[in-house]
Amino acid sequence: MKYRTLGRTGLKVSEIGLGSEAFVNQTVDFGVELVETALGAGINYFDLYNPEPYVRDVFGRAMKGRREKFVMQAHLCSAWLGGQYKRTRNMAEVRAAFADLLTRLDTEYIDVGMIHYVDEQQDFDEVFGGPVLQFAKEQKAAGKIRHLGMSTHNPRIAIQAARTGEIDVIMFSVNPAYDILPPNEDVNLLFEKSTYEAPDVLSSTDPVRQELYSLCESQGVALTVMKPYGGGALLKAEESPFGAAMTAAQCLHYCLTRPGVATVLAGARSKEELLEAAAYCDLPEEQKDYSALLSSCPAHPFTDKCMYCGHCAPCTVGIDIATVNKFADLCEAQGMVPETLREHYAALDTKAGACIQCGACETRCPFGVKIIEHMQKAQELFGE
Repeated sequence: MKYRTLGRTGLKVSEIGLGSEAFVNQTVDFGVELVETALGAGINYFDLYNPEPYVRDVFGRAMKGRREKFVMQAHLCSAWLGGQYKRTRNMAEVRAAFADLLTRLDTEYIDVGMIHYVDEQQDFDEVFGGPVLQFAKEQKAAGKIRHLGMSTHNPRIAIQAARTGEIDVIMFSVNPAYDILPPNEDVNLLFEKSTYEAPDVLSSTDPVRQELYSLCESQGVALTVMKPYGGGALLKAEESPFGAAMTAAQCLHYCLTRPGVATVLAGARSKEELLEAAAYCDLPEEQKDYSALLSSCPAHPFTDKCMYCGHCAPCTVGIDIATVNKFADLCEAQGMVPETLREHYAALDTKAGACIQCGACETRCPFGVKIIEHMQKAQELFGE
């Protein structure tokens, strides 16, 4: 397993994490065994959005005597009422659900306290301008939450959250299908295949999503990824909006090559599926490679946009072309050169200005990127 820094929190987290949907309609014993399997594979990052008492009990039992092995991302505003899940902004319910969370986990703190499921502008305004955020900040001040986060499927809402300065971690839905869609408050559109048949659907990353990735990268706001397989649709040719099936490793690699991403919370309904995701880190690059599929799929091929896949390498003069393009794209998305990105660029051994315009890279690029032009723009942008 490989580890990344969770943005400005400084926490070291596994590239592959475990989401908690796997525990729904299972037993405590099944859940504990799945967590044991995750730990054995080197996974240390876990998402717990579930309010179900027995799911929380799973993690309480699994963490007993070894709390330090877990980086827990657990959600506020997710309650269990009347025998069912409820997303709530009622403060009596929010407080009771959080107290229940700490009790069942038998822990004094949550590493990342996520404000649960904010997709609509009105909800965002009420949450960040009202008692929900205030409660979260109180728990942070009391040491019961170490870092604040928020989960959303809407990039516009995610951008606003990142800009508040209050949020260190954003749980966001990332995969190549969702990335081509413009923002929308209706999350269900992401899951409907008909959405991708609209005539104005992009064949590259939507600019608002690119802006989100750029902002998070430059501000140190970590992205933790949900829905890397698009609810399983991307793994099946007949359900994928691209008309071709991706492998789990390709989906995970796509997510992990997006700026700002720290960990991918892989869906796993069994130990076998979990171990398949965890094995990603040990796979050869050719098994992770998503470029051939995304550049030549029957529908929505990604073209003339660097996807940071690295197929342009090796550069004749040693430029890390994918990284230069990534830094330049991040700056373009924000309309400025953040100081952090300027520093990252300055640390490169060979800058874009060293390009001799031989064109060898362009013959290898599966996405038809005009790399020579991109290097010239990067040189102008960064001054070298």
